[in-house]
Amino acid sequence: MTQAQTIEQRLAIDPAQEVERIASGLTEALRSIRRKGLVVAVSGGIDSSVTLALAARILGRERVLALQMPERHSAEETLGLSGVLADTFGVERIHEDISGPLEAVRFYERYDEAVRQVIPAYGSGWKSKIVIPSVIDNPGYTIFSIIAQSPTGETVKKRLPLAAYLGIVAATNFKQRIRKMFEYYHADRLNFAVAGTPNRLEYDQGFFVKLGDGAADIKPIAHLYKSQVYRLAEHLGVPEEIRRRPPTTDTYSLAQGQDEFYFSLPHDKMDICLYARNHGIAAGTVAEEIGLTEEQVTRVFRDIDTKRSTTAYLHRAPILIAEVPEITH
Repeated sequence: MTQAQTIEQRLAIDPAQEVERIASGLTEALRSIRRKGLVVAVSGGIDSSVTLALAARILGRERVLALQMPERHSAEETLGLSGVLADTFGVERIHEDISGPLEAVRFYERYDEAVRQVIPAYGSGWKSKIVIPSVIDNPGYTIFSIIAQSPTGETVKKRLPLAAYLGIVAATNFKQRIRKMFEYYHADRLNFAVAGTPNRLEYDQGFFVKLGDGAADIKPIAHLYKSQVYRLAEHLGVPEEIRRRPPTTDTYSLAQGQDEFYFSLPHDKMDICLYARNHGIAAGTVAEEIGLTEEQVTRVFRDIDTKRSTTAYLHRAPILIAEVPEITH
């Protein structure tokens, strides 16, 4: 690594070597917990696709289960793309529509009730998503808003007060937690482990639900920046239509990019900023590489630090009031 290298160049990986490294770690991890395969929840997104492709390459297709878990708000292409993925790598796939369990816990009602705190007309036939302003253009606090579309196509945008925001997020978290319930059901019956699918950006910045998509036995790509995940996807033969698909949350009924909801920038620029923050590279150097001002990059750095601080509890194990010593035999 030389001073002349750009941050983007420093992020480059040898995909074949990376697969070997993950293979070594993954097989040892499964051996240590005495599980013979992996359950991978697939959404048609790049991270779950690469996780499944790695599992199939390393373990063999008979030791991998692809679990499709769409619901009423899922994007239309989710089921099709995840099916293409499973077929490409020849793994068994099971379709568990979680709309019924979500109805049983009154998710759709609870979500609509929270939205009606700011948009009283919201109800059947409406669609919505939560958005944030770009941190590079907004030097103040992050303010969440909701964008809703009526059945006739009218669009409404309203700022979310804290109670409404918390109600919406609490309701949508049902989705990740119910999905995890199905993942562990299938893992238990097969004596498999559950694979988590966050990349480094998501893992570092707390972009997951505690005891939802944050729960897993093994997280094979949590050390990889998003751009590195895309490089692995190409190497492993993930279908091109998945590799071309922009990163989405696939959580809300309106299409929503991850940078609309959580991250400050598109993933390629966020990778560079996160790498720079991790390696003490000055904001001015980053600004020159990604075409922003030094002040804008400084705001991104502050946002990285804030998210690390406010989401640290998501990584924590349950708190014990008194130490319970581990007993070994």
